[in-house]
Amino acid sequence: MRTQVSTGSRLMMVRLNPGDDVLESLRVAVRENDTHNGIILSGVGSLNRYRVHVVNKPVLPTEDVFFEGEGPFDILTITGAILEGRVHAHITFSNTEHALGGHLEEGCTVLTFAVIVIADTPDVEIEGWDRVGSL
Repeated sequence: MRTQVSTGSRLMMVRLNPGDDVLESLRVAVRENDTHNGIILSGVGSLNRYRVHVVNKPVLPTEDVFFEGEGPFDILTITGAILEGRVHAHITFSNTEHALGGHLEEGCTVLTFAVIVIADTPDVEIEGWDRVGSL
């Protein structure tokens, strides 16, 4: 296990419009705001298309399984981390029948709007925290 403490952070609010790709937009926002390390605190809004991946088994090594679909969905949350400028995000969304989620991939497009809040944590070094056995 490894821990780090941030003494403060700058909050970035990202507002997306209909048709915007969520992951591509987050990448642009992170790059334009010079965010190297951070935490995706929350995300709300709606989607008309999703594409995510999940792991396929409970032991290592795992492989990614991708799935996608269309329809109206409410975004329940978007969370994750910015690791040396790289967006690693997860999304959960629902319709009237079920909730789905997984690792955010390109292809999740906004239906009405989306708002994502990112805390910039420039005083921590978290590169590799999302890689198996890297610490």
